Amino acid sequence: MTTITLVQGDITRQSADAIVNAANSSLLGGGGVDGAIHRRGGPAILAECRALRASHYGKGLPTGRAVATTAGDLDARWVIHTVGPVWSATEDRSGLLASCYRESLRVADELGARTVAFPAVSTGVYRWPMHDAARIAVETVRAAETGVEEVTFVLFDRQAYDTFAGQLGR
Repeated sequence: MTTITLVQGDITRQSADAIVNAANSSLLGGGGVDGAIHRRGGPAILAECRALRASHYGKGLPTGRAVATTAGDLDARWVIHTVGPVWSATEDRSGLLASCYRESLRVADELGARTVAFPAVSTGVYRWPMHDAARIAVETVRAAETGVEEVTFVLFDRQAYDTFAGQLGR
């Protein structure tokens, strides 16, 4: 069974086998978590992302999918990039958000990762409501059949931390 822990802080400062990046489909960096991971991780991450774009993902990584690269200068072995959906008031995209967590754990299993740090995917510029995002993240990780021993949700602020804690019954 996977242990779920919560940390309030900066995901780029976490120590884990794999750190999940809330990436955009280009895989070439951006704002928020994505930009922070690319800045702190250094040029090796971007180089591998460019290679992925040149080979398997010429049109970009599809929403809900995940792919791994080196972690560069981060305190991890890998970065798992996943593309979350943009929240919509008129279309239910929750299956795509759940897929981000499932696919990231699947990639982690392929890599042999035992510890994985996740951000709150899609809750930044993609505007997913935190309460719903936390529910989907926690339910999906709890239901996943994975060899990952510990999932840490790294939440940027106290409100996000408290929302995830509520979903975990803490």
